[in-house]
Amino acid sequence: MYDEKQKKDSTPENGMQKKDSDFITETIKQRPINKKKLLRRTLITAAMAVVFALVACLTFLLLEPVISNWLYPEEEPEPIEFPEEVDEMLPEDMIVDDSEMEPEEEPAEVVIQDEQIEKILNGIELDMEDYAAIYGSMAEIAESARKSVVTVTGSVSNVDWFNNPYESKGQTSGIIVAKQPKEILILVNYEKIIGAESIVVTFCNGAQGEAQIREKDINTKLAVLTVSLEGMEEGKMDLVMPADLTASSSNRAVIGKPVIAIGSPLGNGESVCYGILTSNNGALNMMDSSYKLVTTDIYGSQNASGVLINLKGQVLGIIDNSHNSEDMKNLVSAIGITELRKVVERMSNGRKQAYLGTHGTDVTQDANENLGVPYGAYIMEIEMDSPAMEAGIQSGDVIIGIRDKEIHTYGDLVNALMELQPDETVSVKLMRQGPEEYVQMETDVALRELE
Repeated sequence: MYDEKQKKDSTPENGMQKKDSDFITETIKQRPINKKKLLRRTLITAAMAVVFALVACLTFLLLEPVISNWLYPEEEPEPIEFPEEVDEMLPEDMIVDDSEMEPEEEPAEVVIQDEQIEKILNGIELDMEDYAAIYGSMAEIAESARKSVVTVTGSVSNVDWFNNPYESKGQTSGIIVAKQPKEILILVNYEKIIGAESIVVTFCNGAQGEAQIREKDINTKLAVLTVSLEGMEEGKMDLVMPADLTASSSNRAVIGKPVIAIGSPLGNGESVCYGILTSNNGALNMMDSSYKLVTTDIYGSQNASGVLINLKGQVLGIIDNSHNSEDMKNLVSAIGITELRKVVERMSNGRKQAYLGTHGTDVTQDANENLGVPYGAYIMEIEMDSPAMEAGIQSGDVIIGIRDKEIHTYGDLVNALMELQPDETVSVKLMRQGPEEYVQMETDVALRELE
């Protein structure tokens, strides 16, 4: 039986079954991993991801401003324009022509003798309470005007001889010239903050903000700063107000009137001084500009800063003692606001100064009648290598027109330049003295930016 069983197992059918069984139980081996190919695919995938990310970022950066402006259009800030000055009426201005008046009965003439005047004056007695009331009223005016006065601090980081870091600061007073929904504009003498790495403005309520220089004027050393209101606590700046720049500093009626110096007239911050305006006819002949120096009897610091105001709280001038003569260097003086107003307006709107390169003055009535000098801007001096020199303008010429504007005074020429751009080429009409009389000429001037 054993042999039969063996025989049975050894038949072809049984052998095939065994083979099939052996095939089923075989182990299938995986193909070996190609590391180089895997690495290459990984690198290609990563590179494509980086490229996609860069394209997406670039597309976002390019389209985001366009879409934002389309969905949320940003309003352009309105140009800064200061109102015309309000002149105080002089006594002679109150007199009208007799021909324009209806005849009236002449009032009886009242004659007051000198003895009567002296008696009236002697009858007026002021005690300490009266003086206290007067100065108390002036202090209230100064306190109200301080809402427009700020302290400007410029900081610079340095190292000493031992390589220890320290911070140097320069400080001056400025005034708010405009308050807009998104920013506040401040007028300040930039000499104290020139080269500063950071500029901080401190307002009357103690609030502070970082400032940037919008534009500056090389002649007057003044600059307009801008402080963003973004991030300021709501209602924090309600107390802050722009200064009133509508007063006239050139009117002779202001001479002898009380004035208040606020800011830093004594060299230290938040000081106040009272005095009398003694003169407003000091001439400051600067390049392409002309200003009046307003002087007072207030004894202050040579480093004084701030503003002069009248008893209405209106600004009469920006304090600047650098133009004082040697015998009055400690008396508080200021650049008159009348001639300065256009410059502040230009800087507030971020416009560059058009450079012509002239020093001049007005033609007086005496020079016109006796010497035959035509009215216009009389040129006293020409800056070297200036646009005026390149155009052939000479000392002694009288400019009577620029572009489409007639020029009657040197102030007219200054105001006309304020409206021009540094890269403009303009036609200038002038009168030049010939052998017998003045001859009209015309020349083109390529204006440049004053640096």
